[in-house]
Amino acid sequence: MTRNFAAPLSGLVAGIIFGAGLGISEMANPEKVLAFLDVLGNWDPSLLFTMGGAVGVTFLGYRLVLHRGPVFEQQPHLPTKTDIDRQLLAGAAVFGIGWGLAGYCPGPAVTGLGSGVLEPVLFVAAMLVGSQVERLWLRRTPTPETS
Repeated sequence: MTRNFAAPLSGLVAGIIFGAGLGISEMANPEKVLAFLDVLGNWDPSLLFTMGGAVGVTFLGYRLVLHRGPVFEQQPHLPTKTDIDRQLLAGAAVFGIGWGLAGYCPGPAVTGLGSGVLEPVLFVAAMLVGSQVERLWLRRTPTPETS
């Protein structure tokens, strides 16, 4: 297998495993997610185990990659921007509002596309439209470096 083919194939396999995990853990079930977010009502804390497991696996995976290096790349691709700015806070707020209203975040919504239910299709369509609107808006808004 060539290196150019192996990297996308490994991404596909990782995505399938991730999607299966979201489905098995019920992170792709909006009712389960909304019950988890309803901390002042009928709170269902069971997704804490899913999130705890995901944080543990991610922590160990990052430690391994940072120590040994990635398999299909020369170096890991890590974010370089560390600022907590207005753009990040606004994006986090919109993400949280969308998650709380619909019970989906992007990964579980994409996983839900294969369920045959209309809700994840509408959510993903709205997410794509929102992403494009944000891109167009950012192009029109001068950044502090360019103004």
